Amino acid sequence: MTDILFTLPYARFLGLTSAMQDDELIVTMPFADRLVGDPILPALHGGSTAALLEFTAIAEIARVHPSLRLPRPINVSIAYLRSGKPIAVSATGRVVRAGRRVAHVQATAWQAERDQPIATLTAHFLMNNNNS
Repeated sequence: MTDILFTLPYARFLGLTSAMQDDELIVTMPFADRLVGDPILPALHGGSTAALLEFTAIAEIARVHPSLRLPRPINVSIAYLRSGKPIAVSATGRVVRAGRRVAHVQATAWQAERDQPIATLTAHFLMNNNNS
């Protein structure tokens, strides 16, 4: 299910881990100095936050639809809500709707307080059947 993250080199570079908590997949990106985008604040690089959210969405699709191959993004929109602090970031995703060809997914990333997200993702992914 979440082993998909370990097959992706950039997800390994980010140090992503995943765990199930109350029937919910939570993906965590531990803090590392290489993830800082603004050393003056310091703040996490937006690209690492976006990658966390996209990988979380992919892992959620894989969890809900385990027979599919790696889903490919069609479009991805990230809303940055506040600066990411130099601490670990957690994220969770939700498949809003999945048809035969396209899935609509939302994901949210937070740090200390889950009710204060630092970024959200809305995306569509192409569903790849193993038979196609």
